Amino acid sequence: VLVQDGVAVWDSLAIAETLADAFPQAGIWPRALAQRAQARGLCADIHSGFTALRQHCPMNVGARLPAVGARVWQEQADLREDVHHLLERCASLLQNSSGPMLFGAFGMADAYLAPVWLRLQTYALPCAMPASVHDYVQRVLALPALQEWCADAAAENDFVPFLEPYRSGPTLPV
Repeated sequence: VLVQDGVAVWDSLAIAETLADAFPQAGIWPRALAQRAQARGLCADIHSGFTALRQHCPMNVGARLPAVGARVWQEQADLREDVHHLLERCASLLQNSSGPMLFGAFGMADAYLAPVWLRLQTYALPCAMPASVHDYVQRVLALPALQEWCADAAAENDFVPFLEPYRSGPTLPV
């Protein structure tokens, strides 16, 4: 939740737009209209789509679940479709990028993708990632702010057992 001028802003896209309006010099969205539209469209897709990735690979930066990843990758065609679609889209955007991130400098689209890349890392999904996308993902994962966020998440001790059965003990199937 972002509180801006006494108003609570709840949705991540609404927060992104509020921040872009409040801090136009921050470069949250690309300056060029066409790129800005592409970045917003990508964020909207990530925000409301990729349901198979969300369903089969829940977010958990502290876990390493390659066996689960291998199983769901093999069993879930919708997951493979989600990931392949996103990798192709990112490869296309990177071909036209003027910098190390999707639209040149780091922006909201890169921030929106960070949880996706963390999911691919957590589950070690055996996807064929284009070299340009692999290099981009490594740049995102190496960002100091993301590293700090992951360290803070790994230090958390609270968990919800039905969402994280692998933390409840070895008797549960993985």
